[in-house]
Amino acid sequence: MARHLITSAIPYINGIKHLGNLVGSQLPADLYARYLRGRGHEVMFICATDEHGTPAELAAAKAGKPVADYCAEMHDVQAEIAAGFRLSFDHFGRSSSPQNRVLTQHFAKVLGEQGLIREVTEKQMYSVADGRFLPDRYIEGTCPNCGYDSARGDQCDNCTKQLDPVDLINPRSVISGSTDLEMRETKHLFLRQSEMKDKLAAWIDSKTDWPVLTTSIAKKWLFDGDGLQDRGITRDLSWGVPAQFDGAPWAGMDGKVFYVWFDAPIEYIAATQELSAQDGSDWARWWRTDKGAADVTYTQFMGKDNVPFHTLSFPSTILGSAEPWKLVDYIKSFNYLNYDGGQFSTSRGRGVFMDQALGILPADYWRWWLLSHAPESADSEFTWENFQTSVNKDLADVLGNLVSRVTKFCNTKFGADVPGEVVLGAREEALMAQFRDGLAAYEKAMDAIQVRRSAEELRALWVLGNEYLQAAAPWSVVKTDEAAARGIIAFALNLIRLYAVLSRPFIPDAAQTIMTALACADWSWPEDLDKAIRALPAGHAFTVPENLFRKITDAEREDWATRFAGRRD
Repeated sequence: MARHLITSAIPYINGIKHLGNLVGSQLPADLYARYLRGRGHEVMFICATDEHGTPAELAAAKAGKPVADYCAEMHDVQAEIAAGFRLSFDHFGRSSSPQNRVLTQHFAKVLGEQGLIREVTEKQMYSVADGRFLPDRYIEGTCPNCGYDSARGDQCDNCTKQLDPVDLINPRSVISGSTDLEMRETKHLFLRQSEMKDKLAAWIDSKTDWPVLTTSIAKKWLFDGDGLQDRGITRDLSWGVPAQFDGAPWAGMDGKVFYVWFDAPIEYIAATQELSAQDGSDWARWWRTDKGAADVTYTQFMGKDNVPFHTLSFPSTILGSAEPWKLVDYIKSFNYLNYDGGQFSTSRGRGVFMDQALGILPADYWRWWLLSHAPESADSEFTWENFQTSVNKDLADVLGNLVSRVTKFCNTKFGADVPGEVVLGAREEALMAQFRDGLAAYEKAMDAIQVRRSAEELRALWVLGNEYLQAAAPWSVVKTDEAAARGIIAFALNLIRLYAVLSRPFIPDAAQTIMTALACADWSWPEDLDKAIRALPAGHAFTVPENLFRKITDAEREDWATRFAGRRD
């Protein structure tokens, strides 16, 4: 049994996320966590809400609530939605926790003592109309590199180039839209990332198995233009981890907080501490290499926009501390999921958001489509036509149909018990050989975190069962050889149990429905396939499950396409 630490990029607190956010981090992380648990490994799967910074303040003001109350309320909302999608976090924490405050200030203090934080007096963009300094992300304008007209003051989402607000062409306040901006003097703390450049480059070069998407973005930030730059880690805000604290190796930072991108990744560690405070578990064995974490494999999941902070900024914090913290071993990054020819948009009501999705169909429908179309090698696109086709063909016609046909036929002809022992004839032996190969391919894809390939291999296993049933034709055999028909169905029922076990990472609710119907609690992975295909003995009682998956009608598809089209302006 191996030990695996898994973290998903933590979603921002202001509002409910869309399906692209879900498939870009949390959902594939859950897939991997469920798979590893299914194989018998020890897993710690951590996520949280990212609660600090201007967006939280503005969202709270818009809602007419104190920011702390707003964040607490929205954390509960996001936790409930995550549970609705069956995201199996060991803990879903909060970056505003006391643990994260203490740990963030600890890292800042240590980095300062290591000479990796410097004080900088600089001119920062101030909005006269808003009466406040504007954080980088609350200034937008045209990117000087690619011409994208909605680039932020810290980074262009279109070309991923690192920016400063003064680089933008025609900058404007995101808060008010005002262009009445001026540079005013203020003092901030900067993380001296440039001092870590060589160490970071060597570390990234050592990760030869990382996705090209991950390493290419990291190296662009490392080497493009003037290379990796020092990064401001404080902001003129009131909501966040205070930058001035007892024992800080600096003075004059009152009224400032740490930049959200400094404290947010630290929350991965703090969230594990939060869990420890609740259940008495040992958080250090996951995060401190001097406390047992040296044998942990740490995997992070995120969208491509988060890659620079997890390949450079957070590692600068960990490495720069010179303390024995666990570094990430593998970063699985994703491109963007677009919506029907454009982008998801909250302001325009365009696209399906997580709460809306669960209001339409159960979680498994969405989990299957999103994972089987995950934007790994390129951006992918959600269309209602594709969604309908995938659900109807993969889930309803292949898996659901097999379960329904086998259980209903058995119940009608032989009763509600497994009608015989599993005996492997020539046809069954042939299927078992194919199944072994298919299972090995599935495991290989899952071990490599190849999400779409894993879905393809799983579906191919489902198809084998359908092909077997069609060729064996128990409905015909029973007319002349009842014993043979009983053997076919006994084999098929055991095959269905295997499908529940193997499909659980993708479609956990359907898998549970199958196992409940089969009155089976044996979720053990089929390491020994010959034994696994005989898990349900003759006489084992079962019930016929309700239809696992219903088909999406054309009328529903058209209604949903209209309902979520939003404004196109």
